[in-house]
Amino acid sequence: MKVGGLGIGGTNPIRVQSMTTTDTMDTLKTVEQSIRMIEAGCELVRITAPSLNDAKNLEAIKKELRKRGYNTPICADIHFTPNAAEHAARVVEKVRVNPGNYADKKKFEELEYTDASYEAELERIRERFTPLVKICKENGTAMRIGTNHGSLSDRILSRYGDTPLGMVESALEFLRICEENNYYEIILSMKASNTQVMVQAYRLLVNKMMESGRNYPLHLGVTEAGDGEDGRIKSAVGIGTLLEDGLGDTIRVSLTEEPEFEIPVAQGLVERYSKEAGGRRQSASNQKSTINDQQYYSPFDHSRRKTNAVGNIGGHNVPRVIADLSKKQKISAASFLPFGYNYSEKLDKWNLGEQACDYIYLGDNEIDLEIPGTLGLIYNYGTWLNLKDKPRTYPLLSKGEYKKSKELSPELNFISVEAGTTIENLDEDNLVLIVESNAANAMQEIRAMFFDLLSKGSDIPVIIKRTYPQLSEDHFRLYAATDAGGPLIDGFGDGILLSAEGQDAAAINSTAFGILQATRSRISKTEYISCPSCGRTLFDLQETTAKIRARTSHLKGVKIGIMGCIVNGPGEMADADYGYVGTGIGKITLYKGREVVKRNISSEVAVDELISLIKEHGDWVDKE
Repeated sequence: MKVGGLGIGGTNPIRVQSMTTTDTMDTLKTVEQSIRMIEAGCELVRITAPSLNDAKNLEAIKKELRKRGYNTPICADIHFTPNAAEHAARVVEKVRVNPGNYADKKKFEELEYTDASYEAELERIRERFTPLVKICKENGTAMRIGTNHGSLSDRILSRYGDTPLGMVESALEFLRICEENNYYEIILSMKASNTQVMVQAYRLLVNKMMESGRNYPLHLGVTEAGDGEDGRIKSAVGIGTLLEDGLGDTIRVSLTEEPEFEIPVAQGLVERYSKEAGGRRQSASNQKSTINDQQYYSPFDHSRRKTNAVGNIGGHNVPRVIADLSKKQKISAASFLPFGYNYSEKLDKWNLGEQACDYIYLGDNEIDLEIPGTLGLIYNYGTWLNLKDKPRTYPLLSKGEYKKSKELSPELNFISVEAGTTIENLDEDNLVLIVESNAANAMQEIRAMFFDLLSKGSDIPVIIKRTYPQLSEDHFRLYAATDAGGPLIDGFGDGILLSAEGQDAAAINSTAFGILQATRSRISKTEYISCPSCGRTLFDLQETTAKIRARTSHLKGVKIGIMGCIVNGPGEMADADYGYVGTGIGKITLYKGREVVKRNISSEVAVDELISLIKEHGDWVDKE
């Protein structure tokens, strides 16, 4: 299909897009920001149109962009205002509607719908939505039907719950209305802040399309990913997993930063699948395995692979992080600092951070230190055999060494194997596999290894290992989050071991913990569900996010939603424990879960009030 002159889907490249953050009524600022986005590589510019006046001003914005020589297609972002959508569809190349609030009801009420009342609501939606469909058809305007996890209507929630299936059915209801009118210029999206939900929803949507003979392009995105390292890792976990599945035709990385900063991140994800890079995507359905026949695994539900507990690895333990110091020449107490361990000579005491790794791989390096009691050391097998003192030290063996071994640790032994290696006759209760792939399609090869283990009924825990050559910091994070995050999203993996040439050790460690947090596998810090800002935003989102982060970043496991307006408010922060939502100029409403607690308070005191709310509900701890 085409959006203006931009080909999407089929054999076209994966397209990169972003969204303006300016007031849509400010023509000059919106045009200038759009140009910065386009020159950074944005191929489709999305602009919010929350009112009819905003929709009308899209014409002036488009005219000025064309006057300056920029022909990039524009998408109007619509939520509650059908009349704005109908006007915009006559002006721009694409409109985006959210089924949860375009013509449906969202009041967070527990409502019971009979079949008759459900159908009556569908008929009301059909009457409200059909005029837009006809206008798009007449004007050659494309449409994105974009479902968001947090803004499902009460009607959908009553029948399907707050689930990936509810997201899919919400989009399909609107899609059927389009098809009834012989309109097919449609792109679909299933966005969520929870990466597990997001991945499951897209896969389920594709499955439903395959069953019904449909094949619409997909726009991928993790909504409210946040900023900095967290936003990049979270986006890569969700988007990268689906790109590895062979899914996705356009992407947007939603960061709480200036929109032009989103583009290089999106390009970093997409370039791995370009023709120049070998176009190495393939459908997950093409990965043949006996697992498909025996139904041990479902791509639509998260279920962690059941494994034997070996020490603190596997079983019901959280996935572990292994740091790599095997290449460091001289190891001292200071060498442990990047991995969360700070030694005080004065007190002769180790202080542990929230992101203290669980094991350190030393290779053949021996150390003369009293290590923290929570830390384990891993040595190459030959070196381990010759150690005089072996408490909390464990060997790493090749498969060949294991078969010939005469001495093993009675507690824990690591066996290093390449993905694709046949695993058999490994029936010890104290074994953990470290599985590595250096293939171009490493994530798929690692996942196939898990399929094979499942088909054999193996319960050996597995550490996912990836080693990277010289990369930029951003590329390292994106690649690692895709390669290790993809299996973890599917419930595969009992730990991570990352190694990267030229990367800062602390960055490698924080990336490993960030991947576990983004996949909901292990929570080690506060989570911020922060929208990327747009023309609807009612306060400085980046500044406010920084203020809230500065005062709450020590609250491990607490999820805080920071939303610029009511559109991205209680719905989009569906998973948050606390919410900070703009509801007017200089006015903030605070939420506990989905319940309004304090309405329309001054932004000058709102952060203090948020802290008080967290304390009131017993989730506050003082900084050490």
